[in-house]
Amino acid sequence: MGKPWTVYYELLNRVRLTGDWESWLAFFLEGVQVTAEAAVSTADRLSDLFREDRERLAQAGGRRAGSALRMHEALKARPILSVPVASEDAGLSFQAAASAMDTLARHGIAREITGKRRGRIFAYDAYLSLLTEGTDPP
Repeated sequence: MGKPWTVYYELLNRVRLTGDWESWLAFFLEGVQVTAEAAVSTADRLSDLFREDRERLAQAGGRRAGSALRMHEALKARPILSVPVASEDAGLSFQAAASAMDTLARHGIAREITGKRRGRIFAYDAYLSLLTEGTDPP
């Protein structure tokens, strides 16, 4: 028939012209089902990512593991994050937050995106990638 949005309007026009609610409703509900299934799949994959990253940080051990795990929680809430905001969100001193963020970067969980020594901002690339998957225009 065509692209989903054109099909949607064609079927909606049929409702107006012929009262064919069934075709439009079937198309609409199929869209709801596909979207819901994709959301569940993304949620499952995010859960797996978070678990794997937590395990990697916990296995790294050391006294910094606790701070790194708290920073990981802060990144889950805000996948693009500056060190001062991360410090506040995680309840850590600025120095502890900066050190923990460096630990996440060393483990490939976070990536510094400014290239600066001061005012650094980190991104949780794997998380952002899962959230934006399939959103590129055709």
